Amino acid sequence: MADSAIVGHLGTPQLAGLGIASPLLTTAVSIFVFLAYAATAAVSRRVGAGDLRAAIRQGMDGIWLALLLGAAVVAAVLPTAPWLVGLLGASDTAAPYATTYLRVSALGIPAMLVVLASTGVLRGLQNTRTPLYVAMGGFAANGVLNLGLVYGAGLGIAGSAWGTVIAQFGMAAVYLTVVVRGARRHGASLRPDIAGIRNSAQAGVPLLVRTLSLRAVLMIATAVAARLGDVDIAAHQIILSLWNLMAFALDAIAIAGQAIIGRYLGAGDAKGAKQACRRMVEWGVAFGAVLGVLVVAARPLFIPLFTSDGTVQDTLLPALLVVALIQPVAGVVFVLDGVLMGAGDGPYLARAMLVTLVVFAPVALLVPALGGGLTTLWWAMALMMTVRMLTLGWRARSGRWLVTGATR
Repeated sequence: MADSAIVGHLGTPQLAGLGIASPLLTTAVSIFVFLAYAATAAVSRRVGAGDLRAAIRQGMDGIWLALLLGAAVVAAVLPTAPWLVGLLGASDTAAPYATTYLRVSALGIPAMLVVLASTGVLRGLQNTRTPLYVAMGGFAANGVLNLGLVYGAGLGIAGSAWGTVIAQFGMAAVYLTVVVRGARRHGASLRPDIAGIRNSAQAGVPLLVRTLSLRAVLMIATAVAARLGDVDIAAHQIILSLWNLMAFALDAIAIAGQAIIGRYLGAGDAKGAKQACRRMVEWGVAFGAVLGVLVVAARPLFIPLFTSDGTVQDTLLPALLVVALIQPVAGVVFVLDGVLMGAGDGPYLARAMLVTLVVFAPVALLVPALGGGLTTLWWAMALMMTVRMLTLGWRARSGRWLVTGATR
């Protein structure tokens, strides 16, 4: 959101460029979010079983895997950046800004993957305070650096990217310090273990499929918005920034669910896991409703922070109301996603997300052909969330995810 607000005042082409590059970067990082999710589930199960040394050792395998994957992604993104930007249908005015932002920001991907893996380890250890402090520090550093480099140093959109990269490496350094200290305290090895790295990768495959399917949904939405024009993609970028903010807020319950469910199941307490699931779903619905109301009530305050272009503001407003309406549904989806991840139910999550993609893709791709605009596109996003709620809700009710033990 900070990047969008800072870049948005450089001009609509720059914001449109960010709207193209940002989903590409988010995809490059978040397809590997299994580094956090798998670590949280596996580490919390071992914590529940009382084996802290094995828990941290498993987490270290995930961190080594993150470094390897990060290097591979950078090597792939740097030479293909112009092609990737063109693939999403960037206009001639937005494409140069998108390419610049993508190439510079890609350098921070290894750091972000280390952050994901380390965060998963700490969550599994039931430590959520350290991730809170690191996230706050990273946000503050990102904001200050971006303002200084974009406007103070006059680097424009490239300055925003460099500020983010520096903040990301700072976050990774803090996480590694904390995890290494914990490993030494409990006698866990810090050396890379090929078998352990391979096991971490194999455990993450179903979650990778699930995340790729989810990212495909968001990339299709971005591609459709880009083809509607610079105004629509700029408005879509603002809405997507707000969507991600609310997703992270609701995901807080889901992340707690991963750690709590894993610990209960690791300790052999299936009843406690089921009760925790029910309570967290209730919290998800309640917080989703609150967020929806806040978005509607506060829209005159935050929309001008992103853009002063009246056309962009008028375009995003009705689509924003759709986003607000579906927040209670999003609350259920994110919570159940976290519960099933904590239970290690990755294969079902992969299948459910593939079904969702199959339903969403043709509907979204028909939006321009049928003369629909950005609001219609976000109604398609609402359909996507409804399908996810139905598939995840069915699995939660079935009880098949309640598998106990130190490993699934």
